Amino acid sequence: QVQLVESGGGLVQPGGSLRLSCAASGSTFSIVSMGWYRQAPGKQRELVAASHSSTTTYADSVKGRFTISRDNVKNTVTLQMNSLKPEDTAVYYCHAYGQLQNYWGQGTQVTVSS
Repeated sequence: QVQLVESGGGLVQPGGSLRLSCAASGSTFSIVSMGWYRQAPGKQRELVAASHSSTTTYADSVKGRFTISRDNVKNTVTLQMNSLKPEDTAVYYCHAYGQLQNYWGQGTQVTVSS
C-alpha cells in the first residue's frame, strides 16, 4: 500500500502562484508514476500533470504555466502553479500508480479569485 499526503493549496488572486506538494510513504518501491489531477464542481476529474520515468505530461490548459517535479529519493512530487486563472479552481489530488494499483491523496482545495 502507498499513502499520499498533500500540502499547499489555498486562495490566490488571478495571476498569482501556488505550490502543491505530495509525499508518498509505504510501499514506495512499487511506484512507477506520480502526478496531479483536479476536479472542479460539476466536472470530471482530469489529469493536470504526471511524471513517469524521465517523461512528463501536462494538460494543454496548464502547459507553460504549471511545472511538475519529482524526487524519487524523497518520494515526493510537487506542482508549481504560476499565472493562475479562475478556471484553475478545483480540488487537486495527488496520484501515484504502481503494481496495477492507483493511489490517491485526500485532495487540497485551490481557489483562484479576486
